[in-house]
Amino acid sequence: MAAPTVRSSGSSFSRNISVVSSPQIPGLKCGPNGTTFISTGIRDLDRILGGGYPLGSLVMVMEDPEAPHHMDLLRTFMSQGLVNNQPLLYASPSKDPRGFLGTLPHPGSSKEDNKPTAPEPDQNLCDDFHRNSNNIASVGRIAIQSFCSPLCEYSEKETDMLSFIRLLKSMLMVSNAVAIVTFPPSLLSPSSSKRLQHMADTLLSIKAIPDGDKELEKLLTGYKDINGFLNIHKVARINTQVPVILEAKTFSMSLKKRRFLALECLNQAPVDGSSGTSYGTSGSCSGSSKSGALDF
Repeated sequence: MAAPTVRSSGSSFSRNISVVSSPQIPGLKCGPNGTTFISTGIRDLDRILGGGYPLGSLVMVMEDPEAPHHMDLLRTFMSQGLVNNQPLLYASPSKDPRGFLGTLPHPGSSKEDNKPTAPEPDQNLCDDFHRNSNNIASVGRIAIQSFCSPLCEYSEKETDMLSFIRLLKSMLMVSNAVAIVTFPPSLLSPSSSKRLQHMADTLLSIKAIPDGDKELEKLLTGYKDINGFLNIHKVARINTQVPVILEAKTFSMSLKKRRFLALECLNQAPVDGSSGTSYGTSGSCSGSSKSGALDF
């Protein structure tokens, strides 16, 4: 008599625990749930976002018409690609987009003679980086400056511009690349601006500091060193539905030693000469200054 067949206790919905080899390419970082990150170029922003920009994601940055601080995010993002020898694609409404490459910081070298040169951009960049989770051959970085600005040829055709972003996002989802797009929301219709924000995997905004704002100078510590504010509206979540809980959504941007950007949580200056900050103070639920058994 044949022995009865023993059925495994696992169901057809059992988790696949096969381990995928971690990427060996410089500039990549493995995250939870099989997510792969590339650096934003700003160490503090990498920490805040949980590792950087997820591979295959679309990052949208809302510009401030008062100051070009969004260019700092583009420069650090692209310079990180130069350091790791990653192909770059840069698009801009300016007459000479190649002039942007000369403004890229290079933290690995202080001599101008040793500045790395960017590889020749390829118009079909996403096609060259088709997604293969088991073997990542190369990673591309795409930066588009001032999308939908009046200098763009199709700026008045908002429907076509939205279709372009929708197509770009669908290509990124199956590619080993990350795209960061900046756009001026004040120059778009409210509906088009909301649609662009909705399509973004990671949504950021830049806000400049008004010159000579005495009230703001009294409220913030280190006001003179702050260049602007960075607001985080949405963080990309890949392969998970767990929401992100950030320590803060608004951070101050400052240039340290004229070499790298630093992000810090906003701290309120002490009021009336008291010590400490607004985040460090504590109070009693009883509303009384006297300590009691029910105070906590």
